Order: sequence, then C-alpha cells, then structure tokens
Amino acid sequence: METESAARIADLLTSTNRRLRRASGPSLEASGVTPSQLRVLRVLAGAASPLRVSELARRLDVIPRSATSVVDLLESRGLVERRPDPDDRRATLVALTPSGGDVLRALRSRRAAGLAELLDRLTADEQAELIRLLSILTADD
Repeated sequence: METESAARIADLLTSTNRRLRRASGPSLEASGVTPSQLRVLRVLAGAASPLRVSELARRLDVIPRSATSVVDLLESRGLVERRPDPDDRRATLVALTPSGGDVLRALRSRRAAGLAELLDRLTADEQAELIRLLSILTADD
C-alpha cells in the first residue's frame, strides 16, 4: 500500500474517532466518568472473570500504580469492587459491580446513538461494507 494512502486512512480513522469522542463527551461528563475510568470499566466488563490490578494494568498498557489510582476512584463510587483472590490470599481481584455495569451500558448506548447518527450518512450497503472492512482490519484483536 502506498504511504500516502495509509496516512490518509489513518487521518480519517483518527478524525472519525475524535468525532465519536466529542459526541460522547457530554454523556461522560454527566455520568462523572473520565475516559480512563471508562476504559477500566470496559476491560473489566470484557474479562471472563475478575482481574488482578497487575493484569488490568497490562491490558490497559499502563503502570500498575495508574491502574490502582483509577480503581480506587471507581471503587469509591461503587462502580467496581475489590475481592480477595481465592488462589492467593495476598492478592485482590477487581470486578465490575452491578452499578458499574449499568453505567457502562448507559454510556455504550449513548455512544451507539451518536455513531448511528454519524452512520446515517451512509446507505445500508455502505454500512455493511464498512463493517466488512473494519472486521478484516480488527480480525486479530
């Protein structure tokens, strides 16, 4: 692929993502959740079981201390909880609470509504093609 094409695609994807973040900003502000807190909620929701903070940090690609700070804030709001690790008495696990799940679902719903509004510019066939192409690009995720 040409470098120019790759750069243009990168710019367009970045611009689209920025537009989505801007559209979901008011929902985040209203919920009192920061973008980094939202990332933690998403990772925990996608995990098969509660995670150690070290594993959460690894999945977020941040240092454990940063993950701990975000978990502390989310725990103080009742959106996540710490639990003892049944396999290691010294370790704790972090899990999404029902309230955290509710907040995450509401934020996802609002973001989806914003995306649907943006996608209304495309025909149904164009949307299907976009899904197909993005699925190819994200197949290894």
